[in-house]
Parts: sequence; structure tokens; C-alpha cells
Amino acid sequence: QVQLVESGGGLVQAGGSLRLSCQASGRTFSSYYMGWFRQAPGKEREFVAAISWGGGSTYYTDSVKGRFTVSRDNAKNTVYLQMNSLKPEDTAVYSCAASSGTRWTVLRMREPNEYDYWGQGTQVTVSS
Repeated sequence: QVQLVESGGGLVQAGGSLRLSCQASGRTFSSYYMGWFRQAPGKEREFVAAISWGGGSTYYTDSVKGRFTVSRDNAKNTVYLQMNSLKPEDTAVYSCAASSGTRWTVLRMREPNEYDYWGQGTQVTVSS
């Protein structure tokens, strides 16, 4: 069992930055690859970024490439999402998720059903 708790959301002006953190419980954090998803009001959940078990591989959705960076610290059981050059369209509830999957593929990491555990989410609001 893994529990995930996000923090770091808030209100920021367009062009600003935020750093989200996702703290995981348990001693097997490194056995999960991690994803970040977001959901805006009235829209479906959207994949944002993913990071492999050791952090050596990352993948981003096109709309955040070059602006967001995902990283992890397995010693601290924490995954991060650094968000720069934020835009109003980035406004959403951001959630982290953990997958026990053993295959690192684009189709799998983008699919919410591939993730076993989810955090409660943290609100990010970007004003214009």
C-alpha cells in the first residue's frame, strides 16, 4: 500500500513558477514509476509527465515540454514537478500517481488505469 500526498499548489501569475511535491509512504517507492496528471473543471484528466523508477527517464506531454521538469528523490520518497513559465491554461488540480508496472512505454505511462495509487491533488491556478 502506498499513500501519496501532494503539496505546493497555489495561485500564481502567468509567467510565474511553482514546484509541486508528492510525498509517498512506504519503503518500496523506487519500485514504482511515477506520473503527474491534471484535471481542469469540465475537462477530462490529462497526463502531464512521468518519471521512471530510478529517475533516469522522463516523458512529458507536448504542451508542457520545455516548461515543466519532473524529478524524484528516492531517498526522500518524493517526486517533484517544477513548473515554469506558467500559463492560464495550466490551471487545474494536479495529482501524482504511482504505477507498479514493469514496462516503460508511452502508451502505458499516459494511461491513468496503469497507475495503482493516487494522491488527493493540489490546486494550481494561473491568473492572466
